[in-house]
Amino acid sequence: MPLFAAKILVGFFVGTLIGLTGLGGGVLLLPILIFGLRVPAIVAVGSDAVFNFFTKIPASIVHLTKGTVRRKVVLALAVGSVPGSALGVTYLTHLRHLYGSGVNEVIKTAIGVLLVFIPMLLMFQTRIEERMVNRSPTLKSFLGMTIIGLGSGFLVGMTSVGSGSIIMMMLLLFYSYPPKVNVGTDIVHAVVLTGVTGLMHFRAGNVEPSLVAALLIGSIPGGLLGSHLSTRVPVVWLRRILCFILLVTGARMLWA
Repeated sequence: MPLFAAKILVGFFVGTLIGLTGLGGGVLLLPILIFGLRVPAIVAVGSDAVFNFFTKIPASIVHLTKGTVRRKVVLALAVGSVPGSALGVTYLTHLRHLYGSGVNEVIKTAIGVLLVFIPMLLMFQTRIEERMVNRSPTLKSFLGMTIIGLGSGFLVGMTSVGSGSIIMMMLLLFYSYPPKVNVGTDIVHAVVLTGVTGLMHFRAGNVEPSLVAALLIGSIPGGLLGSHLSTRVPVVWLRRILCFILLVTGARMLWA
């Protein structure tokens, strides 16, 4: 099978899973790019950031149109996450200058940690939602969001993972908005964060445009199919199985 066609199939597969489960593209796509397609980790991270940026734009437009976005929260997060992302990409560039291709091992370790940590968080998402219901936002939580954005942005700059999953958990912990508002706010902020991150990686030469194009070609019909099937399959169990697979994959990346 030609490599370009294989990349389209990967995009279709990941798009379908995103549509089915709502899991972020970063945690699903990166292991496949690194282990399946043997893409260098730093190129996988940069290309994944650009891929995530384009895939989140349609959903962000829908949420903005429906009014399910808290713009002040997006701003508070972005004030921290944009410079955090810049620091992450700059740090990666520095490591590449120091260690050459050895930077890929550093990235794999960082991704491995997140692939262990994030699925564990996702497994407790329902409990977190139940515990935080009716909690009111405070000025302190708005200020805290900037700090959360800084840390999350740094992780996204280094790994492209966390623009959705980690920020979503922080929204659940600090705010009591309805789920659809949390989702909308998270997605709009993710567009800003992945856009800045993707641009910086592109300027640093860490993006493979043909890879991004192939993934997008496959992910669009995949996302439509996944959304269609989401009412016909046991999504909760599928989500749990995927979290377990991601956890095992992260462990492999750490101890391989």
